Amino acid sequence: MRFHKHLFISYAHIDNEPVAEGDVGLVARIHRSLESILSKRLGCRAEIWRDERLQGNDVFADEIIDQFPETAALAAVVSPRYLQSEWCLREARAFCESAERTGGTVVDNKSRIFKVVALPVDNQAPLPAEMRDTLGFEFFVREPSGVTKELNPAYDPAFGPKLASACAALAMFVADVVKRLEAEPAAPAVGKPAVYLAECSFDRRGDREALRTELHMRGYRLLPDHQLPLDEIEYLAEVSRQLAECTLSIHLVGNQYGAVRDGPSQRSVVEIQNELAVQRARASGLKRIVSLPEGTHSDDAKQQSFIDALHTNAAAQFGADVINADLEAVKGAVLAALAQIENPAPAVVAASVAGTTHGQGPKRVYLICDQRDRKATVALRKLLMDRGLEVQIPIFEGDAASVRGANQERLAECDAVVVFYGAGTEAWKDSVDADLRRAGALRPGRPPPLVFTWLAEPRTDAKTDCIDLGGANLIDAIAGFQESAAQPLLKALGAHA
Repeated sequence: MRFHKHLFISYAHIDNEPVAEGDVGLVARIHRSLESILSKRLGCRAEIWRDERLQGNDVFADEIIDQFPETAALAAVVSPRYLQSEWCLREARAFCESAERTGGTVVDNKSRIFKVVALPVDNQAPLPAEMRDTLGFEFFVREPSGVTKELNPAYDPAFGPKLASACAALAMFVADVVKRLEAEPAAPAVGKPAVYLAECSFDRRGDREALRTELHMRGYRLLPDHQLPLDEIEYLAEVSRQLAECTLSIHLVGNQYGAVRDGPSQRSVVEIQNELAVQRARASGLKRIVSLPEGTHSDDAKQQSFIDALHTNAAAQFGADVINADLEAVKGAVLAALAQIENPAPAVVAASVAGTTHGQGPKRVYLICDQRDRKATVALRKLLMDRGLEVQIPIFEGDAASVRGANQERLAECDAVVVFYGAGTEAWKDSVDADLRRAGALRPGRPPPLVFTWLAEPRTDAKTDCIDLGGANLIDAIAGFQESAAQPLLKALGAHA
């Protein structure tokens, strides 16, 4: 059905009062931005309305609710005052009741009710259940001091772009709902897996919102799609249920511990979701991506312990691709994982892998190195090829998804791995080791590859530790390349002279 009005903005008038004389209130700013952005997304003039009367006694007007049957969506600017206003709460309840009669409050798993959280609130219980369970859009920032401020440029000019970005994200979701409401019923989409985008701590919410927007635009169903329970026991059950619907989970981990549910463990939701996703990965092969930006460190002892576990503990890492890089690399890994889920590798790839395992054709060596070491590996590569081995190094150029997919394929097909530890940092080495620990997931039905570590210049404390600890299959070539140093590797591959 078609609606004469696209969006109604419900708000408490006190939240639109200017911060400074002659300034514009936050709600007016949101209205103006949404009108422009939503019009572009809909391809026509967006009809957005709100009650602009400056009454201070919150007298409810029936003339407002009379227009709700003609309105596609509601954006409620939630704040402490909104929850205290009988006017606002009646508007919210009335819209929900009207929406149930005009297509339902949810269309194709997308809610017609949007929460614009201007300032955090302690308790959303006064809101109608349909709104309470809806995920919100945060229109505030929390400063290091703990002070929260609405995204009003009157406080800080730097808030202007952040407000515009928040409005753009909201407009995209509103436009999607409006188009779904006005479109003819269509057959449900097939082939798009559900993705669990885990709740994260405050310092990673910007990245989470960017991922949510990216995946939504590509048509993926994202969970959680409603507010999760505050009670820990109920939270565990609901997250487990939602993970069971997904084929991929994404976990963004930062330097803050994250929210804690009311319950016995007093662990953060970030840690709990990772543990539940591990359980799902063990039970059904759920693919997982964990993002920890390089150098992530926390002053909170519990969070640092969790960070350390994600770097070193196989149980915490289980089934996960741990990304120690920026958001673009995470997006690339996510899209590559989804492409693999939607388009599994053809049988010819499996046959190729099996062929190398049974000795058909030359054995393959995947020589993993930092891009800066490409030239330094030439002597070793030449030696290996002279002995009849096929040698590959990582692909370094191209879009993130293609690069990561190609390098995973090389890890899947090789018979042996040589980690050339030269210019790479200690964090780079940890990341490579983590990839190797997860190699089994890329090699179904095949044993893990033989792994050697080749130490090259410069000498560092980390490399000295490797030598002192005497790790297996370690080749010390820090002093320079010597053909004799490669003999253990050549012998293991049956290629020694």
